[in-house]
Amino acid sequence: MNRRLPEWLTVKAPKRGMYEEMAGFLKAMGLHTVCQSASCPNIGECFSRRTATFMILGNACTRDCGFCGVRHGRPVTVDPEEPRRVAEAAARLGLRYVVVTSVTRDDLDDGGASQFAETVRHVKARIPSAMVEILIPDFGGNWDALEQVLESAPFVLNHNVETVPRLYPVVRPGASYDRSLELLETARRLRPSIYVKSGLMVGLGEEKVEVVEVLGALRRAGCDIVTIGQYLQPSRTNLPVVEYIPPARFEEYEQIGRRMGFRQIAAGPFVRSSYHAAEISGVGRAVSSGPT
Repeated sequence: MNRRLPEWLTVKAPKRGMYEEMAGFLKAMGLHTVCQSASCPNIGECFSRRTATFMILGNACTRDCGFCGVRHGRPVTVDPEEPRRVAEAAARLGLRYVVVTSVTRDDLDDGGASQFAETVRHVKARIPSAMVEILIPDFGGNWDALEQVLESAPFVLNHNVETVPRLYPVVRPGASYDRSLELLETARRLRPSIYVKSGLMVGLGEEKVEVVEVLGALRRAGCDIVTIGQYLQPSRTNLPVVEYIPPARFEEYEQIGRRMGFRQIAAGPFVRSSYHAAEISGVGRAVSSGPT
């Protein structure tokens, strides 16, 4: 393992006071963000721009994936007021493109789908001009739950495959590559009008040919948008980085994705699932989610 960060993996310091201001605002609103809970390296940039990706259903995940910085633990009781608070926070921040994700909630019959749907509805009611992108878990393969989310009419439905199938037993125990692909295929079939999005990390020991095969599978599943970013170890208890992928390889992945016919593809060391989400979706300047 190469423990020394290469020169292309440097992060700018956040603007003085902006991180504290955003963190204080979110705490006062009683909200979590994946930026904080997953130890995202881009949090300084995002918070300096007064942007964030909201994380609903608490900050304790029922799964314990090797790559993820979100803590594993006993989940909280679902808060019926949370969707309203997300919408209110988005309005106060002046967001017009709102990104919402969640922890995985295998303890819930619907996997948290109803909370996603309520959040989308509240945001659209509070900010009628807003577009909402949701990054969802796999709901344990419950496609009725998925349909419930789709009925709330998000602008983009995102579900990450995260890595190549060979690495799933280590990187995503409890998840299924085939189930994730089926979710994306089902979303495309049930709601042809929305954009379907997915993403993966590299640097966990995958081979280039495996990444290309995943891109092909995502395209066949009906994905319009895909993101590819460098895996960075969020804590010592998470999986180590196997390889730091050079920028030229990311550029190559983008070129391959474009040739495959993706509507949008973003690949780079600091790209994350919600990286410049509005820009990537094709609606212009990102006003709700920076690189998170």
